[in-house]
Amino acid sequence: MSDDAGKLRLDKWLWFARFFKTRSLAATRVAAGDVRVNGARVTKRSTTISPGDVLTFSQGRVVRIIEVKAIGTRRGPAPEAQALYTDMSPPPPPKETPVSENPRFEGKGRPTKKDRRQADLSRSRHLE
Repeated sequence: MSDDAGKLRLDKWLWFARFFKTRSLAATRVAAGDVRVNGARVTKRSTTISPGDVLTFSQGRVVRIIEVKAIGTRRGPAPEAQALYTDMSPPPPPKETPVSENPRFEGKGRPTKKDRRQADLSRSRHLE
């Protein structure tokens, strides 16, 4: 047991660190080969990790690059889980603000019927 000191199963650590809602979901993602440990693709749920390992996996549309700082003893609250790793993921690209086609009425309140008719005309001309 002394050789396993400071090591933990990959699926269990991902669950402890709150990257996945359930341990079985974490195990499924590992078994599918969606997780890399130190750059090597891993498919065994029981792969052991230790502090200093770098994990790479996708979470939604974001690719996460995580360095393991500590091995947890339980699945605690979020601040405790965030102390288990360092996030080395690149920052997400800035969101573009969509150009609104809705008219602005400069604080006049609700548009009048005339304003709405003009907006409808401009939309119908725009669609043609």
